[in-house]
Amino acid sequence: MKRNKLKVLSLFAGAGGMDLGFKNAGYEIIWANDFDPDSVKTYKRNLGNHIVLGDIEKIKTNHMPNNPDVVIGGFPCQGFSIANLSRRVDDSRNKLYKQMLRVIRAKKPKYFVAENVSGILTLGKGAVIEKIIKDFKSIGYKVDYKLLNAADYGVPQSRKRVIILGNRLDLENPYPKQTHQISTKQKNLFDMFEKQISTKEAINFLAKVPLTNKTIYVNNRVIHNHVGDTNVHDEFWGRKYPVNQFDICDYLKKWRKKAGISTKKVDEHFGYAHTAGHWFRKDNNSGSIPNPDDWRGLKKLLGFDNKYDKQVTTMVKKKIQFEQSLRITNWKTPSDTLTATSPEIHVNLKRRLSVRECAILQTFPDDFIFEGATYRSMHKQIGNAVPVLLAEKIAKEIKKMIQSKSLRRAA
Repeated sequence: MKRNKLKVLSLFAGAGGMDLGFKNAGYEIIWANDFDPDSVKTYKRNLGNHIVLGDIEKIKTNHMPNNPDVVIGGFPCQGFSIANLSRRVDDSRNKLYKQMLRVIRAKKPKYFVAENVSGILTLGKGAVIEKIIKDFKSIGYKVDYKLLNAADYGVPQSRKRVIILGNRLDLENPYPKQTHQISTKQKNLFDMFEKQISTKEAINFLAKVPLTNKTIYVNNRVIHNHVGDTNVHDEFWGRKYPVNQFDICDYLKKWRKKAGISTKKVDEHFGYAHTAGHWFRKDNNSGSIPNPDDWRGLKKLLGFDNKYDKQVTTMVKKKIQFEQSLRITNWKTPSDTLTATSPEIHVNLKRRLSVRECAILQTFPDDFIFEGATYRSMHKQIGNAVPVLLAEKIAKEIKKMIQSKSLRRAA
């Protein structure tokens, strides 16, 4: 007899790393939510239109489907991250787990899965994680948490994340068994592990492939999003004077309107694809300021005055302020943790890791295409994601538990 698929409701879904893992494990995602427009575009392209763009704090639970078997979510972690040296217990972003709590209380799933950074364990000397666990227990769930390293489960990335599991079926909260370790030596008489997958094993085939925004074919693989940053130095050319992007946007829009030229025509003039539109928008801080050469070209095209010439075109050499941004990626071991900011420098020293390389290190499949106006947006989506393979292994363990409970009831 064919079983119906277990149903998942996904919060803080982002680009869909955890969702894809659950889908690969045989679940059906019935509803998802995120508030980042680019992430939602990526999700829709790859996983479906069941995702809703919007602020979870403003979405009522009666607008979400009933009877999900599992609720999943990697609630925003910026306030918890050990990379955030200014983290505070009362950071407003730390309270978004309560939105997950609200949904779980209302929808009563059999299980829930919450993911967060390792820094959550030490915030407030452990008070934060204790509070979170206590709150989930208070609504009738048996709750456990565990720090997992994705590299121990076949992901080519050393990525330590806290996985909180809860269920209301009085069952165990099942974590996947470790399958990989640094060496292949026997851990004990019963456990044999594969060797962790290195960065080189995962992405070496792209090492000499030039960056491109076109779809390419490499080693019988169809590769998308092989784009990235070529700035690998401790100095960069930056603007000498502060520039307000909103002011520049309004200014350029006014002159474009005067000239009667569409953004499409501007793109055609410069030979760009969808770049010019971001010079004329300021929603969600997704706009951009033209570089000096483009500014001068725009001036000829639109005929604007000299008001912002000095601020936009005066460039000076600046030092990169963060040592992490100059790190070279591990090559013979799993990569360091991918973040939502600038990726590490490739071992060829000519560029940073591309969007596709980072996606591979997060175990996204080759046919998963990232949307976004800039590769920085795509890198952010990938850095915020749960590794697909790790999510799939967690999902399979939960599925076994739910199905075993159903079988016992039927017996």
